[in-house]
This record gives sequence, C-alpha cells and structure tokens, in this order.
Amino acid sequence: MPELFSDSAPEREIFSPSQLVRLARDLLEDTFPLIWVEGEISNFSRPASGHLYFSLKDAQAQIRCAMFKSRATLLRFKPADGTRVLARARVSLYEARGEFQLIVEHLEEAGEGALLRAFEQLKARLAAEGLFDAAKKRPLPALPRRIGVITSATGAAIRDVLSVLARRFPFADVEVIPVPVQGKEAPPAIVTALDAASKARRHDVLLLTRGGGSLEDLWAFNDEGVARAIRASAIPVVSAVGHEVDFTIADFAADLRAPTPSAAAEILVPDGAAIRRNLLRDEARLETLMLRRLQNAAQRLDHAWARLRAQHPRARLQRGGERLAHLRARLQAQHPLIRLAQRREQLAALELRLRAALDRRLDRRRQHLAELARTLNAVSPLATLQRGYAILLDRDNGEVLRSVERARQSAHLIARLADGEVPLRHEPRPRTRKAAASGDD
Repeated sequence: MPELFSDSAPEREIFSPSQLVRLARDLLEDTFPLIWVEGEISNFSRPASGHLYFSLKDAQAQIRCAMFKSRATLLRFKPADGTRVLARARVSLYEARGEFQLIVEHLEEAGEGALLRAFEQLKARLAAEGLFDAAKKRPLPALPRRIGVITSATGAAIRDVLSVLARRFPFADVEVIPVPVQGKEAPPAIVTALDAASKARRHDVLLLTRGGGSLEDLWAFNDEGVARAIRASAIPVVSAVGHEVDFTIADFAADLRAPTPSAAAEILVPDGAAIRRNLLRDEARLETLMLRRLQNAAQRLDHAWARLRAQHPRARLQRGGERLAHLRARLQAQHPLIRLAQRREQLAALELRLRAALDRRLDRRRQHLAELARTLNAVSPLATLQRGYAILLDRDNGEVLRSVERARQSAHLIARLADGEVPLRHEPRPRTRKAAASGDD
C-alpha cells in the first residue's frame, strides 16, 4: 500500500476515482472487524432481488446499509422504517457511488420495537378513519401576516425558524406559543395550545415543530390526541418534527409536513428579496406595457385621423376631380380629330418614307441602266458608226444587208450613219465581161 503522506512520496501522485475509492474501501475493511451498530431503520427497501437496503440512524447521523438475500432469509422479524435494531456488520465502501456503507451479516430488534409497533397500529387506525385524507388538507396562505409557532421556547428549532423567517419575510408577525415537546406533559400541552389558537383565530397559520431526537424523544408527536387536535384546528397546521428521515403521526395529520423546522420556515413565507425582484420586474414590464399601449394607441389615432381625412368630402371630391381629369385626358386622346391628325402625321411620315424609298430605288435602277447602257454601247454598232462607218438596211423590212447579192435584190436601201439615215437609190449597171466572169455587178 502506498505511503500517501510520506515525505519520500513522489511530488504528485494522481489517482483515478475508482483507484481512490478502492483504496479507501481496503483501508476501511482492513481497519474495522465485524462490529455491532444500534440504530433506527429508515429508507427501507426490498427489491425483487431479495436483498435489503436501508439506513441506520440516530439523532446525529445515518449510515447506509445493505443485507444480501442469503442473510436476509434468516431474519426472525420483518424489518420496516422506524424499527430500532441491533446489527452486526462489516464496514465497507460502495465503489460505484463512493458511499460509506455497512454490509449487515445479522439483524435483530432493539428496545424500540414496541414503540414502532404502537406507531404503526395508531397510524393504520387513524388512516382507516380518514384522518389523513388528502382531501381534508387545507391550503396555506400565500402571504401570512401572523404565524403561530407551537414549540419549545428554548430549543434549537425555534431559533432556526425565527432566523429563516426574519431573513426571508421580516414583514410577518411571529408569535411563539411555548409548550414542552418531550415527556408525558408534552401531548396535553400541545393539544391545549392547538385548541386555544384555533379558538382565538389570531393567526393565519400554525407551525408545530421541534428538533431531531430518538423515537422516544419524538413520541409526544405520535399521540392520538395531538393528531385529532391538528385536524380539528380551524387554522391550517404545518408539522416539522425532527429530521428529514423522521415521520410522526402529527406529520400525517397536518395540512403540510416539512422535513425540518428550517424547511418549514422556508415553506411558510415567500422570499422577500424575490418578491422585491419580482415587483421591480413587474413594474418594469408594466411600464413597458403601458408605453407600448400608449404608442399603439397613438398609432391607431394617427391611422384613424388619416382615414378620416381620406373620407372627408373635400378629399373625396379632390380624388374624384383627379379621376375625372384623368378620364377627360384619356377621352381627349381618343377624340376623332386628334386621332385623324395623328393618322395624317403617320400618313405624311409614311409618304416621306415611301418617296425616299422610291427615290432610292430609282437611283439604283438608273445606276443599273447606266451600267447596262455602257455595256451595250461597248458592243453596239453605233459606236462603230461614230468612226465613219455606215450600215446598209433594207428599207422595207429593216434587215441589215450583209452581202452584195442581197443588196441587189432589195429595191429600196437605207444607209444608217452616226447622225441619221440616208435613202439610197439602187441602179443596176450592165455587167462587164470581167465582172460576169467573177460574178460581180
């Protein structure tokens, strides 16, 4: 086993949670042998596994315990909450939660077994009468102005209650009704205090309380007369007896059970600081809400005024006049004279476009014709005539004469020159011998 606090140990030794819990468990089990422990059972449970789980407590502390099924089957009595027992057990540690616990090997009843049986019998009988019915529980006042505290005037419980009430809600008037809270004189004194407070009706709520203790110490609050006085009270009663694990008949009969006196004080009054914060928050929210509503009302007023102005006869006449002017302009735009003028403008524009198109087309045709004329003139015989030549034509049919024989056959001839035509008279001459021989005229 490592020397945890030795000067020679490493400067930093780091444990995981499981290592540390296992080491602590080994230390406990090695240090303590089987021991005997006496206490009161609380938080008792028996799951389906058959193991028993409970706590052993006294006025100052409690210890978790586990008793496994193999040992639980040997018990000669039936354990339950409130049973005072003597246990032989082994000290250990539950590793999964790191909790100190006892592994119980043997369990037997201690001296309070009779008290517990009486407690259970009374509880069952009063429950059967309906004394503990939830329907009979009365609600507590939200803001109690006067609180009656029935308890010992010198006990720790009243100091805790007064301290919490002064801190949380100093506006409440607290009246201490002193009674003995232990011993034979305690139950009748508690009953008398409850009856007197109920008849006086001076308080908004009553707190019946005392600090922790053994079952015998708390027995005054398991009295039947106390339980019936609680239910008969005309004022709601809060019971806060002992510690959180303690339950008494008074707890079941009361309108509300608090686990401790301090917790009862916390329940009885609201937190004054929280109320102040809530009031400030509500004030801010109210101010914001009022401002928002005023702004919304102003906007609605503006919108209503705008709608009213829009519905005013003058505004409606103005809108009607504007619409009429618009319609008149549209009608004027559709007037026949205006449309005729528009069509004339369109026709004039089209005429200009047509003339321009015709001029462009004539120009193109003239250019094309000039080109054709130049081409024709280049191949025309007229150009040849300009150089002094002539063309001989038959005047009767306009045929061009290309041979002498054809010219002799035509009676009327024309000579075309460059600047006009000249008629010719054809006079045949006698053929000479030489011409006859050659065939020429």
